Amino acid sequence: MSSSHLPPPRRLTLLLGGLAMFGPFSIDTLFPAFPQIGAQFGADAVAMQQTLSVYLLAYAAMSLVHGPLSDALGRRRVILVGLAVFALASAGCALATTLPQLLAFRAVQGMSAGVGLIVGRAVIRDVLHGPAAQRLMSQVTMIFGIAPALAPVLGGWLLDWQRWPAIFWWLMGFALVLWLAVWRALPETHPAAARRAVQPRALLHGYGRIARNPHFLRLALAAALLFGALFMYIASAPAFVLQILRLDTRSFGWFFLPMIGGMMLGAWLSGRAAGRIDGRRLGALGFACCGLATCWVLAYHLRVATPAVPWAVLPVSLLACGIGLVFPVITLAILDLYPHQRGSASSLQAFVGLLVNVLIAGVLAPWLGDSGLHLALGSAGFVVAGAAMWVWQRQAGHRAVRTASQPAALEPTDL
Repeated sequence: MSSSHLPPPRRLTLLLGGLAMFGPFSIDTLFPAFPQIGAQFGADAVAMQQTLSVYLLAYAAMSLVHGPLSDALGRRRVILVGLAVFALASAGCALATTLPQLLAFRAVQGMSAGVGLIVGRAVIRDVLHGPAAQRLMSQVTMIFGIAPALAPVLGGWLLDWQRWPAIFWWLMGFALVLWLAVWRALPETHPAAARRAVQPRALLHGYGRIARNPHFLRLALAAALLFGALFMYIASAPAFVLQILRLDTRSFGWFFLPMIGGMMLGAWLSGRAAGRIDGRRLGALGFACCGLATCWVLAYHLRVATPAVPWAVLPVSLLACGIGLVFPVITLAILDLYPHQRGSASSLQAFVGLLVNVLIAGVLAPWLGDSGLHLALGSAGFVVAGAAMWVWQRQAGHRAVRTASQPAALEPTDL
């Protein structure tokens, strides 16, 4: 696509960053309202956790569809429809009078929320290449990282003003603002000549081919497992902030602001390093940060009986910084594996990550969220597993370089 039809770089960054934000907003803004919703609907903490699990399950299922739809119908159209559905689902959540109704509309939210992040990644790779793409991906990651920090703080403010439905009315308004911004400012980046019709059998075959690619699997699992180390804390935020740190509903910023500050710093450093430091070295640096953070947080919880801010959250900030360094590199490497199926590759990457997040939100967070040490141990396990996938991919890439007899075999060896 000609760059002359794109909005100015700063506006494009803000627009794609906003699209990436509305999914996390719909998760984290609700955390401070868990006690109030639970009291109204007679739901305990485990039942309230299902508002997150249902959302993530629906998000994961539809993440397999958003990318291929955008490959077939165009990026802009799919984003606009997804935003409209999300706005309607948010209104349904606000008007819910029972927990099953709320869960049903949360599922619809999850089904539509993925368009911003998944299709937005494909937009970046449609219009930019090389270091420029890494810089834009890093900038979008920085903006994306603001959402989990602002969302619970905003949720607490809204609860001071109104009851919990105000959170969903705000989410509806945010989605509508994004809809107008996309309609006015974002052109189509995937031309009709490059589109492929949606054929379920061919789609399943394509997904099977991508999923059987060991390079894709190792990269996707490295990213998903590493982010799982951080999502362990995000999914446990109500218990971590209210019970372990013993703060109130307006104090979620003590946890989220340092964490997201670390992610933004990592993403900024990744963007600055684009074209100067190759992806392998940058990824190794990011994983090293995560390993150091893991050792730090385990040592802290082994020595301190009663965790307190800021020391309980500073290691999480370093963990987030490492993730911010690694994520743009891995995401671009995955998209480059399938230049003609970027939407599908982005969808399947999101699906792998979301499956890990569903496991964490539905099983591990309720199980390990009773103490800071248990959360730290769970997070450490994900860092180790993600690092193992990263090292495995690097070794496989080196072997491919040594033994390849065809140029196509060199595609996945950037890492």
